[in-house]
Amino acid sequence: MTHNNIEQAFVLARERYAALGVDVDHALKTLATIPVSLHCWQGDDVGGFENAGGALGNGLAVTGNYPGKARTPEELRADLDMTLSLVPGKHRLNLHAFYGEFGGKKVDRDEITSEHFKNWIAWAKKNGLGLDFNPTYFSHPKAADGFTLTSPDKAIRKFWIEHGIRSREIGAAFGKALGKTCVTNVWIPDGYKDTPADRVAPRARLAESLDAIFKKPISPKLNLDAVEPKLFGIGSESYVAGSHEFYLAYAVSRKKLLTLDAGHYHPTEGIADKISSVLEFLPEILLHVSRGVRWDSDHVVILNDDLLAIAREIAVNGFEKRVHIGLDYFDASINRVAAWTIGTRNMLRALLIALLETPLIRTGELAGDFTTRLALQEEAKSLPFGAVWDFYCESKGVPVGEAWLAEVKRYETEVLSKR
Repeated sequence: MTHNNIEQAFVLARERYAALGVDVDHALKTLATIPVSLHCWQGDDVGGFENAGGALGNGLAVTGNYPGKARTPEELRADLDMTLSLVPGKHRLNLHAFYGEFGGKKVDRDEITSEHFKNWIAWAKKNGLGLDFNPTYFSHPKAADGFTLTSPDKAIRKFWIEHGIRSREIGAAFGKALGKTCVTNVWIPDGYKDTPADRVAPRARLAESLDAIFKKPISPKLNLDAVEPKLFGIGSESYVAGSHEFYLAYAVSRKKLLTLDAGHYHPTEGIADKISSVLEFLPEILLHVSRGVRWDSDHVVILNDDLLAIAREIAVNGFEKRVHIGLDYFDASINRVAAWTIGTRNMLRALLIALLETPLIRTGELAGDFTTRLALQEEAKSLPFGAVWDFYCESKGVPVGEAWLAEVKRYETEVLSKR
């Protein structure tokens, strides 16, 4: 598609939206201010770079063996560079703790420091990106039985508490070095495969462990703490200590961010409706945008109703500054750079659609005219948002339409296929 065609289509689309009272330029300006935090673990199938880890396990599974996965930090950063060149706007990277660079030395997780992430900081600074962080409570001998912060073994709990403390310090170092607040998110796999006799004690230990991790005050300008619930996992089908109710109460009482993961609830339960509910009582939240297929399978995010509902909830209520958007999926059955690109572009496209619809649909609702609301919700589905998206991509210097796929295929031929 030529520049003139893109420009002409955009002008017509802008006029169409303007006739309905929608300011397209304002929507694009708002979209440009919303960063999406890409997840590093899509690029190497949640492998990490430490030398003391075990098998993935702990309720996590990656399927597929598509060739070309990143094997080193340098390869992972190169793949991220490629991905970011195909995505409009300035964004962020979400790191897990076992993606540190340890120089071939055995550095256990209760010993990590920001020094082990200095190359990630330098890369982020060079690219003008923010960094987010996650302590890694899986793929480790001390998590082999499925218990970390809830373990009845005090020594095990102490190890993982120290890991959490150091992870917060690393997050603060990211915030200080980059001038962009880091969100450090705690998720643990702890739970039981079958029905437990005691549901209380693990949760009491979890609350105590979290309090110990969060004891040291850290400026919210540098680091924000988030806690992530889950309904069930592989090997914890019957009981998860860190349930939604547990973490919701914890976040409200301790003034932490609650993480809403799109795959961590019942298969038919969406997280969109939870956003405004939670934000009545919390100043900010974190989203992990994923796509579960029958279970928490972390499929690549597509432009479906669930994603649009999330984007609409953010846009309609002006939550762009209160909701931190991160991606969380891992598909090893397709090209990993393409997986990143598809998911990130879809998240942004959903936000754009929502920003373009919001002024239109709210008019009927505010007037109490629910007939108009429903009618316009349906008519909005065929408005020319595609022309606006194409213009936005071109204006940000990234491929328009499916042209990005040719770039990924070229990168696969020249780089990925040689790994």
